[in-house]
Amino acid sequence: MSIFDQIGGRAAVTAAVDDFYRRVIADPELTPYFDGVDMRRLKGHQRSFIAAAIGGPEPYLGRSMREAHGPLAIQPAHFDRVVGHLVETLTDLGVDGSTIGQIGDRLAPLKAEIAVADAPARAG
Repeated sequence: MSIFDQIGGRAAVTAAVDDFYRRVIADPELTPYFDGVDMRRLKGHQRSFIAAAIGGPEPYLGRSMREAHGPLAIQPAHFDRVVGHLVETLTDLGVDGSTIGQIGDRLAPLKAEIAVADAPARAG
């Protein structure tokens, strides 16, 4: 059984993405990354990406992580904050620690594609 099915499928992914972005947008260090962003569209992309990454039935057909995030010059510490919000979201939704670890193992390699080691600080 895939992680996607273990956590409750599409409905669980939708709930997780909604809660995740509520947390991220409330984080003053991360808010500047989302200025002017169409959140409805972004959430749709995120649902698609997360579902595919954890074994959902549909492939992710969006841009590469490097292409999508490159212009944002995301600092490694900010990537880590986002991961922390994801872990908190999944924990609060009742996902067990082992499954969260499996999800983290699948997403951790993306740090090299998303974060830029010498990214300038974003003004908040």
